[in-house]
Order: sequence, then structure tokens, then C-alpha cells
Amino acid sequence: MQKFFPFLQWLANYQKTNFSKDLVAGLTVGIVLIPQGMAYAMIAGLPPVYGLYASIFPLLVYMFLGTSKNVGIGPVAMDSLLVAAGLGALAITGLENYIAMAIFLAFMVGAIQLFLGISRMGFLVNFLSKPVISGFTSAAALIIIFSQLKHLIGADIERSSKFHQLIINAFERISDTNLADFAIGLIGILIIVGVKKWSKKIPSILIVVVLGILAVYFLDLERFGVKIVGAIPTGLPSFQVPNISLENAISIWPIALTLALVGYLEAISIGKALEEKEGKETIDANQELVALGTSNIVGSFFQSYGATASFSRSAINLESGVKTNLAAVFAVILVVLTLLFLTPLFYYLPNAILASIIMVSVFSLIDFSYAQNLWNNRKDEFFVLMLTFLVTLFVGIPQGILLGVLFALLLMVYRTSNPHFAVLSNISGSEYYKNIKRFGDEIVDRDDLLIVRFDAQLYFGNAGFFKRELFKEIDKKGSSLRGVILNAEAINYIDSSAAQMLIKVIKELHYRNLHFSVAGAIGPTRDIIFSSGIIKELQKEHLFVKTKDAVAHFDKPGCLSDLQGKVAYQNRTNGN
Repeated sequence: MQKFFPFLQWLANYQKTNFSKDLVAGLTVGIVLIPQGMAYAMIAGLPPVYGLYASIFPLLVYMFLGTSKNVGIGPVAMDSLLVAAGLGALAITGLENYIAMAIFLAFMVGAIQLFLGISRMGFLVNFLSKPVISGFTSAAALIIIFSQLKHLIGADIERSSKFHQLIINAFERISDTNLADFAIGLIGILIIVGVKKWSKKIPSILIVVVLGILAVYFLDLERFGVKIVGAIPTGLPSFQVPNISLENAISIWPIALTLALVGYLEAISIGKALEEKEGKETIDANQELVALGTSNIVGSFFQSYGATASFSRSAINLESGVKTNLAAVFAVILVVLTLLFLTPLFYYLPNAILASIIMVSVFSLIDFSYAQNLWNNRKDEFFVLMLTFLVTLFVGIPQGILLGVLFALLLMVYRTSNPHFAVLSNISGSEYYKNIKRFGDEIVDRDDLLIVRFDAQLYFGNAGFFKRELFKEIDKKGSSLRGVILNAEAINYIDSSAAQMLIKVIKELHYRNLHFSVAGAIGPTRDIIFSSGIIKELQKEHLFVKTKDAVAHFDKPGCLSDLQGKVAYQNRTNGN
């Protein structure tokens, strides 16, 4: 039961001393969650109150089903932008229909995540490589920042998920800038950044929210055209079944799948990053999918749009010394009290303040150092990052992710089809056989023997490459060559196409009167050598545990000991 309901584990061991830590962490997260939730709802194109709705039931469900005490669930900037980008591409008329579709999208996202979790398919997130995620998040951060210009300058700038279109739209409306809005937003940014640099323990977001409300109320800034949040509906979200229809599902399934995977990736990466800081491992990848999926499904029945893990709020949990998932209850209580009694206090909250909160929060998503590191050390992966970044920035967010994943996979295929192929030789005075390009001055060069190492699995994609490189090195040796040894330590698999290629290669070498041996093959590779028929052409007497054994046998046939032979020939195919 504890596997399916992780709360049973921490609840059974809950101590009174944990309560104070959980209380402080929960209230601190709640203080940040309220303005952030309203701000992120605005990014998604929803009224601010829906950010508060998304901060209740998803948190409670995750408390029971989640496997990380640090992860803070709720609305986040990136997923909110994905919602706006995905729904903005559809022909949705009217705010009510837009809200209904956003809630149904949350249901779809939850259903996909729950299905993947039950199916134990958490490994799918591995296809989202770090360069793809970095490129995507950096581009998304820029889009989010510029999408808030409309609130920062108080002008009616048309929304778009494309960076260049946002710039064009902003320039068209720059003359409509409200200086009061701009001043409030700029001061808000300076305060948040300044306070964070001074002390991260001070709730800078709460400070700018309070100052913004007080400034508008006492200075009567509305008469200067300052845009404010206005009336927020009082009361808790009611139970409503999402507008589920096949037509809607067909139209939004691509963005739902993207949100499901990206949301899961955010949660799992944030959780693991915080675990590393604590030195503890509690996260179960598949259970996290179940927790997130159930959170979004249940939330959608209470007017919540998509929720996932927030890095900033999760970091607050960690810094506050949270002990268990119970902390979420106190954050929810604060949100509920706000909806029941405190919404009038947010009436005078300037939109420019919410924009400043968003801009500062998402700027940290732009990872300059990682891009520079790739440029210095991994230019092929830097290309993947930049491609993802540019496509996300100028074409679209879903397209950026999909093309980024595609190019990352193509890069992986290219690498495996052109792996490292090394020529080895003995280092003078030792038993080591190393790459001659790395130890050129220390090796013992032999014209009669070629030793090669192939650093990848052998499969249809690189079989031709292996054959070309092998015969290229054989031709270099010339007529003095008498034997070839393949160091197979790095070959962990041989598919049927590569097996047939290897059989033909061995036949060709034997036809040329060249000895051929295999050294260092691991158990699974030896099994394939026996089961695929390679052994019939190779003969098991030419299988060796180490390269030095193969060389010794080449120099003096029959020198292999009984124990060496037993280890070299061991495989499951013939029961040895």
C-alpha cells in the first residue's frame, strides 16, 4: 500500500517536531504561491482567480500520492505559456469557451500522465535531453518575458507565442505606454532583484505585492490609467465536470502530450536536483507520473488548469527545512482563506507588479553558462540546443520541443553509426594494450599483428562503418600482416545484420590467410556469438578473455590455460 500511497510511509513516522518546520514551509510557499498563481494564470490567458483554483486540489492530491516532500505543485510559468500557445492556435471564441478548453486540457494532460505512470513508461522522459530542455526553456523564458510587456507598459499588445511577432506587436503599441504602469513594473523588478541579492530569505515577492497594492490605493493611481487585477470572485471553486468531447480531444491532443511530458520532466528534474542537495533519494519516476496525472485530473473537476512542479516554490520548501508533504496543507489553507476572505485585498494589485514577478522569476530559466560550456566542449550538442532555441523562439513551442527531440535522436543515431574505432598496441614493458594515437611514443609497433577496438554495439547502422574501418587498417599493414584481433570489451550487443557482416568479414580474412580472434567479449556478447552462428566461422579456440591472451596465442598457439578457456567460452547458448 505504501508503494501506491506514499503518504502512508511518512504519516506513519510523523513526529511532533516536524510540525513547526512543515508549518513554516507551507505558509512561506503559500505567500509566494498566491501572487504567482494569479500571475501565471494571466500568462495562460485566464482570469487571475484560476491560478488560485489551480493551487488547491492539485496540491492536496500530490500530498497523498507524490514521492518528494520538496516538490511544490501548482501553476508554473512555462506550462502556462504552453497553454496559451496551444489554445491560442485554435479558433476559440469567447472567454468562457477558452476557460472550458483550458480546464479540459488539464484533464487530458492528467489522463496522459496517469496512463504513462500506470504503464510504467516514465523512461520516455529520457528522450528529452539536457540541450533540448535548455534550449526550450531559454526560448520559453524570453517569450514569457516579452509576453508580459503588455502589462509592464500598460498597453494593449496582441498576444503571440512567436518571439518576433511579440516584438513587432510591442513596437506597434509602444506609443501607448502608460508611464505609471511602466514605473510600477520597473520599481517592482528592481525591488525583487535587489532584495534577493541582499537576502534570499526575505519574501521579496510579498513585499512588492503589498507595496503595489498600497501605492495604488493611497495614491489613487487608477486615475493615471494604472491597470489593476480588479474584483476577484470570492469563494472556493465548485465541482464541475470538464467539457469532455472527442472533437476537443482530437484538436488539443498534441499540446496535451507536450504538456504532459514537459510537466513531468519539470517535476522529476526539480525533485532530483533538490534530492542531490539533501543527499537523499525518494523519488519514484513512475509514481510521480501517477501523482501528477491524478492531481491534474482531480483539479480539472474543480476548475483548475494544468499544474506541475515549480522550481522557485520547491526551492522555498527546501530552504524552509520542510520535513514531509504535510506542508502542502498549510499552503492550501492560505489559498483557501484568500479565496474566502482576502480577495478584496488584491483588488488594487497592479498588473505591472504581477508582470515584474513573472519576468524576474523566469529570467533564471535562461542558462547562459550551460550553452557556453557546450560551445567550448560539445559543439554538436550546442547545435541541438540552438536549433531547439531558435525553433521555439520563432516557430512555436511544441514545434521547438518536437524538432529538438528529433535532432537529438538523429545526433545519437549519427554517433552510434560512426563510433570510435581505435587501433591498439602494447605499451612497452607492460601488459596494457592502448590506443596508438594516445600512446604513440610508448607502444611496441608490430607489422604482423593488427589489434582494433570498436567502442559501440554492432548493429545494422554501423556494420558498414566497422567493415570499412577494419579493412582500411588491414590495408595499411600490407603484406606483412598475419593476424587480426578484435577487442570487443565495448561491444554489448550484435544484431542479426551485424552478425552476418562479421561472419563474412571472418571468411574474407581467412581467405586472405589471416588469423582472426576476439578478446574481452562480455557474457551477453558471447551468447550472441554462439547463437548467431559467428562461432562456426570463428571457432571457439579464438575467443579470449583478455587481449594479452589473444596475442600470446597468436605468438604461441595452444598456450591458453584450461581456466582461461573456460572463462572465454562461457555462454548460456550451449550450457557452458
